[in-house]
Amino acid sequence: MHINYEYYRVFYYAAKFKNLTQAAQALASSQPNVSRTVRLLESQLGCRLFVRSNRGLTLTPEGERLYAHVKAAVEQIGLAEDEIAKSASMQDGCVTIGASETALRMLVLPALRQFKKKRPKIRIRIRNHLTAQAVASAQNKEVDFAVAVTPPEVEKPLVCRPILRFRDLLIGGPSYRDFQGKIIPLKDLAAHPLICLPENTRTFQFYENFYLRHGLPFMPDLYAATTDQILPMIKNDLGIGYLPKIYAEDALEKGEAYPLFLAEEIPFREICFIENEEYPLSIAARELKSLLFASQKS
Repeated sequence: MHINYEYYRVFYYAAKFKNLTQAAQALASSQPNVSRTVRLLESQLGCRLFVRSNRGLTLTPEGERLYAHVKAAVEQIGLAEDEIAKSASMQDGCVTIGASETALRMLVLPALRQFKKKRPKIRIRIRNHLTAQAVASAQNKEVDFAVAVTPPEVEKPLVCRPILRFRDLLIGGPSYRDFQGKIIPLKDLAAHPLICLPENTRTFQFYENFYLRHGLPFMPDLYAATTDQILPMIKNDLGIGYLPKIYAEDALEKGEAYPLFLAEEIPFREICFIENEEYPLSIAARELKSLLFASQKS
């Protein structure tokens, strides 16, 4: 049975007010239109829904049963319409982001600062992930989108677009002060303890490939659980390590750490935007996406 939803909506207001005139006012319609629509619904359902009297309308047993279902449906649709309207006007909503540690610090947080100033009522949820986890979260639609450093090749329906290119710095602690102004061949680093993230990270794989291209094994002496842990280890002269400049600039300015210059050029890395094209982004997520890309335009 295919009955026009508008018939049920008119029935809902008629049953709610038990008065055709009030129902017409709520619907911005006329009493004859409301009365006609109720009769059409009764005809299509094959039963009476109201008993009409001078005191107004009374629901029949069939009308009571129908109203119990229609009330829930119409009110839920109304709530959904309100939510969508608030989302469209940026008065409500939520954006969930999967972000690797470096992507979060270098790109996502500055963009979020701008976004929250403009859209303070939009809630933000950030899931801090390794790159592989960030990609998986976009694949499984656990997040609206992911932002990660140099992810592996992704397969459809995922799409990966680069936003920002950067190079890490090789940094040493106070005992490397005398290395300033020197050019160090990569092979000479074997004599120096090296700090890196664990083997299951894209950072480890990136530098392992870098060393292999120069015919050298990549064998860190110390492993840090997060990028944030590498700098304190460097500052305490536990070893040297590769870091994005944003992590190290304060320590470099204070003379707590020193840049080391390699003879070989450190390759670029990329921060990429990853989304699942099977699921369109919400209006809020699209605006935040635009901010992320716009922040890197010159």
